Amino acid sequence: MLNMFEVNETNKMIEQELLDVRTITMGISLLDCSDGDLNAVNEKIYNKITTVAKNLVAVGKEIEKDFGIPIVNKRISVTPIALVGGAACKSPEDFVTIAQTLDRAAKEVGVNFIGGYSALVSKGMTAADKNLICSIPKALACTERVCSSVNVGSTKTGINMDSVALMGEIVVETAKATGDRDSLGCAKLVVFCNAPDDNPFMAGAFHGVTEAETIINVGVSGPGVVKTAIEAARGKDFGVLCETIKKTAFKITRVGQLVAQEASKRLDVPFGIIDLSLAPTPAVGDSVAEILEEIGLERVGAPGTTAALALLNDQVKKGGVMASSYVGGLSGAFIPVSEDQGMIDAVAMGALNIEKLEAMTCVCSVGLDMIAIPGDTPATTIAGIIADESAIGMVNQKTTAVRIIPVIGKSVGDTVEFGGLLGYAPVMPVSRYSCEKFISRGGRIPAPIHSFKN
Repeated sequence: MLNMFEVNETNKMIEQELLDVRTITMGISLLDCSDGDLNAVNEKIYNKITTVAKNLVAVGKEIEKDFGIPIVNKRISVTPIALVGGAACKSPEDFVTIAQTLDRAAKEVGVNFIGGYSALVSKGMTAADKNLICSIPKALACTERVCSSVNVGSTKTGINMDSVALMGEIVVETAKATGDRDSLGCAKLVVFCNAPDDNPFMAGAFHGVTEAETIINVGVSGPGVVKTAIEAARGKDFGVLCETIKKTAFKITRVGQLVAQEASKRLDVPFGIIDLSLAPTPAVGDSVAEILEEIGLERVGAPGTTAALALLNDQVKKGGVMASSYVGGLSGAFIPVSEDQGMIDAVAMGALNIEKLEAMTCVCSVGLDMIAIPGDTPATTIAGIIADESAIGMVNQKTTAVRIIPVIGKSVGDTVEFGGLLGYAPVMPVSRYSCEKFISRGGRIPAPIHSFKN
């Protein structure tokens, strides 16, 4: 039972410390929409989404009103479309029609984003997988709400370097296809290693084939709450600091649990997981970088940054697990450059570069996220960045990802505006040395020895 102190404490977190439920995401299986006829596939997909999710946005708004808890986004994730459209789609252009159908359905039910325009190619690519991947630039250019992801590796299978090389080219083509909008399409495309199939956060969300017919997953944020809490622990030892973060994460997760249970009950859809991720926004006071600086760094990127982030990530997970039996997804601390004012400031003053960000991804939740780079960056260089990040995930048995944006017409020192939760970003330099011969080898990097567990 909640007492009055806890109610007041939660109200303060919402009103003064920018606590929000970042998303209610309804996962929908589209496996039963598969058909040999493309028109039938599109009709089935549209009808199923608009039927199953018709009340999602309205229920989200009701919960906001009834409990006074801001729910920033209402989203949908669907079965990887490479699987759903495989029988009917004989070309990339066929898959684009499904992307347009997803976009129409998302607009009809009123959700902010729909994820699952995806392919899982960690060991090899089917013809359908390749067609979907090749369709991504056009699909993201002609839709508004569709998000895409490709899983290119895992601890069990190794890294599919053919798909890594292809994704380097696809990122560049997507940037060009949306070049008139500062290459915004790349902000809706993420390349994974060890992708979880219960992730409510875009752009990487998809409805896993092991999931139920429909599911409700909730993603909770709250960097501002954590920062405020640890201000009271200034000068205290690491034991006190860790307890403070853990207790705060517990409280944040309980808010998410409440929202998830209500959404599940009102929509009559099973509850899946709570994803407790400290997902920043461009708003002042809603920054993971500022948390790390409150822990004791002059600026993010200073020596000690990786250790501070490891501590933060671990305590957030521990607090979440104490609060809910069903914590999943990515859960931890995100470090997206464009969405975090503290990260942006650190880059602007030279305290933070891509190499340090890569080191930080060894201990945080995901990877190189929302990083703008020069528009003339070679596809092989981008593939090399994807390969490096995939290797970190594969060897460390964790999810890693790359959401990188080569902004056409921009160079180092320029700034690019994405708007909304995506924020803005300084264009960061990448290594000028080539990895083309490495990427062009083709084939697969084998799984590490410790992956052999059965």
